[in-house]
Amino acid sequence: MTTITLWIDLLVIAAALASAFFWLSASRQRLRRIGRHEELDAADLNRIITSLNRAQIMNARGALATGLATLLAAFRVLLDFAVIVQ
Repeated sequence: MTTITLWIDLLVIAAALASAFFWLSASRQRLRRIGRHEELDAADLNRIITSLNRAQIMNARGALATGLATLLAAFRVLLDFAVIVQ
């Protein structure tokens, strides 16, 4: 039982680190500011849309990793509770 809980703890840590990595990489991408008097062209729109798509993908990966870490942590708590009840 100790080996299982150790592995679950390590998986929780790995999933939390992956989540942090994905959300940090989604938040560090910055766009070039467009001036008020500047006209938008196709390259500007392409840059904006590409950046939004990449940020959405990284945010989705971060949310998935956070959900996995939460499920693993809940499973770990349930294992401890089952041991205490017995």
